Amino acid sequence: MDRPIPARHTRPPMGWNSWDSYGTTVTEDEVLANAGFLRDHLLAHGWDTVVVDIQWYEPTARAHGYNPDAPLVLDAHGRQLPAPNRFPSAAGGAGFGPLAQRVHDLGLRFGLHIMRGVPRRAVAARLPVAGTGFTVDEIADTGSVCPWNSDNYGLNHDHPGAQAYYDSQVAQFARWGVDFVKADDMLFPYHEREIAAYARAIDRSGRPIELSLSPGTDVSLARLDHLRANATMWRVCDDLWDRWEDVEAQFARMARWAPWQGEGHWADADMLPLGRIGIRAERGEDRLCRLTRPEQISLLTLWLISRSPLMMGGDLPTSPPETVELLTNDEALAVLWHSTGNREVLREGDLVLWTADDTDGTTRYAAVFSLADGPRRFQVPLGSVGARPGDRVREVWTRTDTPHDGRHLTADLPAHGAALYRLAEDTGRE
Repeated sequence: MDRPIPARHTRPPMGWNSWDSYGTTVTEDEVLANAGFLRDHLLAHGWDTVVVDIQWYEPTARAHGYNPDAPLVLDAHGRQLPAPNRFPSAAGGAGFGPLAQRVHDLGLRFGLHIMRGVPRRAVAARLPVAGTGFTVDEIADTGSVCPWNSDNYGLNHDHPGAQAYYDSQVAQFARWGVDFVKADDMLFPYHEREIAAYARAIDRSGRPIELSLSPGTDVSLARLDHLRANATMWRVCDDLWDRWEDVEAQFARMARWAPWQGEGHWADADMLPLGRIGIRAERGEDRLCRLTRPEQISLLTLWLISRSPLMMGGDLPTSPPETVELLTNDEALAVLWHSTGNREVLREGDLVLWTADDTDGTTRYAAVFSLADGPRRFQVPLGSVGARPGDRVREVWTRTDTPHDGRHLTADLPAHGAALYRLAEDTGRE
């Protein structure tokens, strides 16, 4: 496979996010350690974005939950600033500018997480909205609150100061050099005006910032046009962890969304809880991913063939080499980069089949998944995965050719396992 990685705007975003490993507590040194590893080992395979997740502005953040009435670090206009005890380069009002520059110097892009709305502490202090005669308490919707985090109120978008607040917040992000914003508490319930206002603020910032929306519970396909108009990617589920039931639930969701994936607009099956996670996370203890190796391959296969964004959640420097091997398999990643027409074509009993075409016009891809709790042999008719009797069939995770009898493909899969096949005319050449 010598094809170049396509331009990044034509493929789903790929990167690392601090949430699965560090929850609310990640530090500057930990971000830079993961950024350095990403540059050294994954950048050549398309992984190019480093995202600091929630509460980077909370100096007393802890694992396993949120502090009530947390002492957020804010500027004079109620905008969040990095906590200097965790991000020393942010001292003196520098914000994330120095850290973003160091990430950019590695050839990577820098992203951060933000909650919907305005900090409650800024409301209580009646801080002024930058560039306006309004104060924050005038623009807050105190009846609009996040059910799981008490930092913010929503905004009243009937008030002109609400848009001005988002404009000033994103303008500050742009000055810092932010390339990616993960905006949380946007989709459940669906906050249509908040989403549009945030996208408008990004447009006005003058910097091409990608917008990711979370958490994704109960997001309807009826929202597709609005999502495409406002966001680069949007979650289609609540937080996904290293449990098979979480992965299995994604089959139905991604079957619904995959036919609508397209350039610049991606349904997101959530982060990859692979490698070493839970170091100081919201859920669970310090551990290696509890998914079996076959389950990890199934997860990645589904994400690839449904063209979900890929955001690695494990701590890269301390994750096993076998995890990095999965993330850098270019034969598998080619499905994410070069496929089209991705869809589920069969789900019967414990068997799930997906197919896709390659943009080269001749190659095709097929994924065979087993939902069974034990090893299974599946005899898959070639026509069921769009293969022809004379095709060469290559399984990309094992990097081996798979013989077939011209009628059926035999897949011997372990419990919850998957195979990902590249189908191409057999020319007799290697």
